[in-house]
Amino acid sequence: MPAIIVALVVLGFFALGYRYYSPYLATKVLGLDPAYVTPAHRFEDGVDFVPTNKHVLFGHHFTSVAGAAPIVGPAIAVFWGWGPALAWIVLGTIFASGIHDFGALVVSVRHKARNIGSLAGEVVNARARSLFLIIIFFLLTLVNAVFAVVIGNLFVANPGAVIPIFVEIPLAIAIGQYIYRTKSSALALSLFGVAVLYALIWVGQRVPIEITGLADALGVEQERNVWIVIMFVYTFFASRLPVWMLLQPRDYINSHQLFIALGVILVGMTVGLNEIVAPVVNDVPEGSPSIFPFLFITIACGAVSGFHSLVSSGTTSKQLDKDTDARYVGYMGSLGEGSLALGAVLAVTAGVVATRADWDALYADFTTASGGAVGNFVNGVAVFANNIGT
Repeated sequence: MPAIIVALVVLGFFALGYRYYSPYLATKVLGLDPAYVTPAHRFEDGVDFVPTNKHVLFGHHFTSVAGAAPIVGPAIAVFWGWGPALAWIVLGTIFASGIHDFGALVVSVRHKARNIGSLAGEVVNARARSLFLIIIFFLLTLVNAVFAVVIGNLFVANPGAVIPIFVEIPLAIAIGQYIYRTKSSALALSLFGVAVLYALIWVGQRVPIEITGLADALGVEQERNVWIVIMFVYTFFASRLPVWMLLQPRDYINSHQLFIALGVILVGMTVGLNEIVAPVVNDVPEGSPSIFPFLFITIACGAVSGFHSLVSSGTTSKQLDKDTDARYVGYMGSLGEGSLALGAVLAVTAGVVATRADWDALYADFTTASGGAVGNFVNGVAVFANNIGT
């Protein structure tokens, strides 16, 4: 089956969900009120509470929830077949993740933009609050550890990516300062930032940054671990800066990059008419993890992700300009993540290989599928991109 047909069908379901289901949630379930004064205005302090244009805030929310999960999870989950994977992405995104992000955002906004852990004490009791905050602590520790290891490994394997990624930090700060001080439109400057970063890809390939020598000097066995420490130092300072200075411009720039990536995937598979060679339902080897419940926790972007509620209630709710913006920011942000998951599924089932036999080799068992997921995604997207250039 041509991959583009599947992509259009899934995107059509997402459009229907936003057009018909999210308005029902907004009016009948959550009762959005255009006259409601959001915490961003009530407690505006120029640091965390900053009324923000809904498109910029969407960029923040989308890129915050669309980390490695919608790429790695789906790229692994096709081990059980692309049919179950896409079914969960569609149903989970529309009926689980969408209302979860949307609802967590609105509930937080209705309670002074408090985070979901603090709200548990008011909704349930003090003990529930303590337990929830403990869970949040360990959840964030695990998420930070996983993301740091993944990015650290990518820096080691792709030293040419270091310069464009690190230059984005001062670039985003400069753009954020200019927009905040002059009240200029963020779109044009953010697109300029994307163009600069893409130009720096060429620079990075010619000036790769390796820190093996630094790791040896520090007595650290793996170069990856030095990168992890560097990233944690960065996050320490980034978390303390005003949101308009780094978080907003950085995430808005990154949202454009995600849209460009999705565009490359869709255009590439249209030009190349790539066929899905993976099975709809895969006959997995004996001893493999069961599709239930592992499919539903492997594709975390289709789940009611606790991390999403932390983003919705931790940062997004403090920047919501209008109550009615919550549908666009929360629900549409979840659909954006689902779209990225769709692209990941198609990249590893239609882009990375051209024959069923080659695909079977990449997904011979669960260990092979898990270990090669990121590489399969990257190679699949590269094939789609190459279609455009030929």
